[in-house]
Amino acid sequence: MPDTYLDEDKKVRCTWCQSTEDYVHYHDNEWGYPVTDDQRLFEKICLEGFQSGLSWLTILIKRENFRVAFANFDYNQVAEFTDQDVERLMQDAGIVRHRGKITATINNAKQVQELITEFGSLAHYFWQFEPKRDENIAPEFMATCEESIALSKDLKKRGWKFVGPTTMYAFMQAMGMVNDHAQQCDFRIKAKQLRQELIRP
Repeated sequence: MPDTYLDEDKKVRCTWCQSTEDYVHYHDNEWGYPVTDDQRLFEKICLEGFQSGLSWLTILIKRENFRVAFANFDYNQVAEFTDQDVERLMQDAGIVRHRGKITATINNAKQVQELITEFGSLAHYFWQFEPKRDENIAPEFMATCEESIALSKDLKKRGWKFVGPTTMYAFMQAMGMVNDHAQQCDFRIKAKQLRQELIRP
């Protein structure tokens, strides 16, 4: 199966986004573009955790509901969530009602505060795990990498939940720590340029 396709608008895109407009919009405007804002990083890592075992489209469609349910992923607010909030969220049909993932999100919000105390920002912590790759070489389609395994191991050691190596690699793709747009994808160039312009935390 080819890794790109020519769309009706004459743009070449990664094949994985071909099935729905939601995917196309996410692919074109967000996926693979570098993020350094702590609140957005927290949102992305939480949503990747919720995606575990599900399709990303399920999460993407529900993302606005997740934002409402989890105080727009303000980690300071989420860290204060109580057992009552867990029960409220378990009744919220707009999100994924998985108790383990909900409690993990609250737990991880508390861990964010410790990371920021130690590293100054979430961005500074996460970006130290950036894989060193030549962006002129076509991406290898993988589920994990050495750095995602290391990130997962370190987060677990710090008490984070739902942060396995595969989830962390998907997080790296989503936040632009790696540029996994296919070599012929028109949007690989944009992601590459944004990564080149980025001032690393």
